[in-house]
Amino acid sequence: MRKKKENNMENYSKSEILQMVEEEDVEFIRQAMKRRASNMFGVLKNVAIPSSRLIKAMENRCTIDTASLDGFTGGEECDLYLKPDLSTFSILPWRPQQGKVARFLCDVCREDGTEIEDSPRSILKRVVKKAQEKGYTLKVNPECEFFLFHTDDNGMPTTLTHEKAGYLDTSPIDLGENTRRDIILTLEEMGYEIDSSHHEISPAQHEIDFTYENAMATADKIMTFKMAVRTIAKRYGLHATFMPKPRAEVNGSGMHLNMRLLKDGKNIFKGEDGALSAEGEAFLAGILYHIQGMTAVMNPLVNSYKRLVPGFEAPSEVTWSRTQRNALVHVRKERGGEVNLELRSPDSASNPYLVFALCLAAGMEGIEKGLQVPEELTKDIRNLNEEEKKLLGIQMLPENLGEAIKAMGQDTLVSKVLGETYRKGYMKAKRKEWKDYLEQVSEWELNRYLYRV
Repeated sequence: MRKKKENNMENYSKSEILQMVEEEDVEFIRQAMKRRASNMFGVLKNVAIPSSRLIKAMENRCTIDTASLDGFTGGEECDLYLKPDLSTFSILPWRPQQGKVARFLCDVCREDGTEIEDSPRSILKRVVKKAQEKGYTLKVNPECEFFLFHTDDNGMPTTLTHEKAGYLDTSPIDLGENTRRDIILTLEEMGYEIDSSHHEISPAQHEIDFTYENAMATADKIMTFKMAVRTIAKRYGLHATFMPKPRAEVNGSGMHLNMRLLKDGKNIFKGEDGALSAEGEAFLAGILYHIQGMTAVMNPLVNSYKRLVPGFEAPSEVTWSRTQRNALVHVRKERGGEVNLELRSPDSASNPYLVFALCLAAGMEGIEKGLQVPEELTKDIRNLNEEEKKLLGIQMLPENLGEAIKAMGQDTLVSKVLGETYRKGYMKAKRKEWKDYLEQVSEWELNRYLYRV
């Protein structure tokens, strides 16, 4: 039996995939796709075909009817084609061992074979290609956090847990350890290289980190990762959620991004004596300059902003530091002299294709324009009052989705990267979400005002 490694699958031919499907008794193929507004939360849609139609699928001849899918517009786009990325072929190990299920991640194309330009995957492809033409490759190591909660008698998710474990706790205190171990073993069977895993700060909160890979491969793996986590959790009678802030009284879940930019195979962030290089500072400056306009993508939910508040370790100000780990961007020096940028604001509800595209584009603009980083944060920001922050010129991240949408509309780079059609569609959907939220009357409001006012 051939041992597959997902990160090397691009070397496999159509005939090799056909052979694996036969040898492994694969009966169904999932063709998963991402598209426009329906997928701004990083949710995959899929069409399943029997393995007898695999050749047709690999020849890009499978169609989808998009009439009932959000994010598809106009009758001219009603019937579109799925173009499987052969590098993403993987057998899903949690499915039956007889009559197995495999999957491709697919791009959406027109009849003439041209890709739909405003799909998240196509957006990232464009940015990656532009950087590669200049000799640059972005490598990303994500830190994916999530909660494991109980389900009720009907199998519906709750926010209840009977564990009280905290940061780096182990069994028997960490009651989700077996679930997390099973998730990791499943991912490794699919070719993932896991960097580390542990219990996070909040009860029932966990983190799994990947090793560094190029931006596209990492984004693809995040999508599969979410599906695997939810599936394995369900086996244990648990519900896995990537909701940024499911409980008010504890830390929320983020998706910190550790980034390296390679040129000629070398990490250009690494300067002399392990310092951040001049190019690294320019890349960092580009991200900081555009971070407010990018926040609506990196933190796409109303709920996202309940995480980005002081007191719960998530960043709420636009800062960078080599010494302060709670800064928005932490410049990390690792053993061996490697230098990485850790962006700490994104959460796992975001669409990784869009997040990586914006980070790379903003950083590259910083390099091309020679942007200068603002003053480094050298003190614990939790000890600075508002006047001190003002004197240091520290800006705030958007405090809610409404502010983030406004900032997004004012950022020309975001519009350029996403494309005007996608940006307008995204903002329209997010404005509706924000309006719907504002119209709600919460239990907090009733408890606070109903009796007294």
